[in-house]
Amino acid sequence: MIDFHRLIIDWYRLNARSLPWRETKNPYYIWLSEVILQQTKVDQGLKYYLKFTNNYPRVLDLALASEEDVLNDWQGLGYYSRARNLHASAKMIMNDYGGVFPREYKDVISLKGVGDYSAAAITSFAYGSPYAVLDGNVFRVLSRVFDIELAIDSTEGKKMFKGLSQSLLPENNSAEYNQAIMDFGAMQCKPKNPDCFSCVLQDNCLSFSKGIVGERPVKSKKAKTRNRYFNYLLLKNEGSLFLKKRISKDIWQHLYEFPMIETRKMLSIDDLKSEIFSRYSCLPSEMKSLKKHVLSHQHIYANFIFFDTDYTGPIDSWVKVEVLDLQNYPLPRLIDRFLIEDGLRL
Repeated sequence: MIDFHRLIIDWYRLNARSLPWRETKNPYYIWLSEVILQQTKVDQGLKYYLKFTNNYPRVLDLALASEEDVLNDWQGLGYYSRARNLHASAKMIMNDYGGVFPREYKDVISLKGVGDYSAAAITSFAYGSPYAVLDGNVFRVLSRVFDIELAIDSTEGKKMFKGLSQSLLPENNSAEYNQAIMDFGAMQCKPKNPDCFSCVLQDNCLSFSKGIVGERPVKSKKAKTRNRYFNYLLLKNEGSLFLKKRISKDIWQHLYEFPMIETRKMLSIDDLKSEIFSRYSCLPSEMKSLKKHVLSHQHIYANFIFFDTDYTGPIDSWVKVEVLDLQNYPLPRLIDRFLIEDGLRL
């Protein structure tokens, strides 16, 4: 058996990225970094990590913040359930653990939004606990080096990979090894165009020897993508615009958006005008389209529809907001991008 962990750690010591969450043993900061980096590249996540550690330097600060402030600071990062879970877990730490971040794996994994991977990462990085991380990078490295045909998203595959990753963990150096194998997957054994010819594991990589690196890892499931059609109404009133909070269990929960009509397909301009008039008894003056906003498993096609005259009809739970104050509300990236492009938000 190759000295797998030694080769990985030696590579890491020469190539490790300098990142602020690696320079601390503070479990709260490490937890923040792990939540932020879920579904997010390091370059993008770094500025959010710095923002959160500056705005909420202690668990107490995060727990006492309003949800709107937390969501606003998270804006643009996507997957907003992460921010809501982060906020809820901060309150849980204050209430159940006296404001002290838990040390034991079983307690860390009980926090909202924390799964096997995050609990292993946090406890190993902060406390040196003997738990192997298993994220997309690690799945890829192990499946290629050991030529594993089992699908990484199958029950059998997850069980097998978990056992293998734990068996490779060095007894007294879990933190460095876990960081090393994740960096190795992100920088060397990349999803596309991995640098196999300069790889320290080349002589021991079964997939490389068989010429099938591009076929690993194997996935059995492919989620279907659906199209959605959002028609946003920029209804003015005394120089202000209306926003509405999304409260249903859907994308962007608890974020704000303009009043919106969702349709089952892209409507013609005439049909869209008829739909708007039937609901709001007013007609638009201008319409601007944003072709597509891509989310995981959803493609959003959006129209932004302007109205010249002040709207005075029923406003339900709408919030009237001055244009300059739009930045104080957590908005989906789709709307934020439109406001910037249209000059309504600086």
